Amino acid sequence: MQRVRTVLPDTNVVLRYLLHDHEEHYVKAFAFFEAVREGRRHALLLEGVLVECVYVLTKFYRVPRAEAASSLHALLQYKGIRNPDRQELIDALKRYAETPIDIVDCILLAKAALPDSEVFSFDADLRAKPTQGKPDDAIRTRNGR
Repeated sequence: MQRVRTVLPDTNVVLRYLLHDHEEHYVKAFAFFEAVREGRRHALLLEGVLVECVYVLTKFYRVPRAEAASSLHALLQYKGIRNPDRQELIDALKRYAETPIDIVDCILLAKAALPDSEVFSFDADLRAKPTQGKPDDAIRTRNGR
């Protein structure tokens, strides 16, 4: 049996697939992601690509936060997605859709919910947000506030 390579799609491939705004690129992106959805291809959606997709969708294309988060969440559910941090990214997208918190901070909070993890931040707003499944003290600053 031939081993399936893991592909790292860039932001533009994801955007063309989600937006269907460039026919030639969409056809290629669709074929790739359909194979990923079915598990015939494997993909790793890098955190940086996810963040850039959120920013481009919401800031440039003016896609509502909840819609952008929902589209990316659906993509992360595809059978061929191989992200070891899939659940944390899904949790971050859920928080992003439901709050005014920036996507990067949502990812930090989702990762801080992991055992033996915490956020180190000088951002008072970030420190004030509870993590899912962990007490509020999971977010610390150097001074412990």
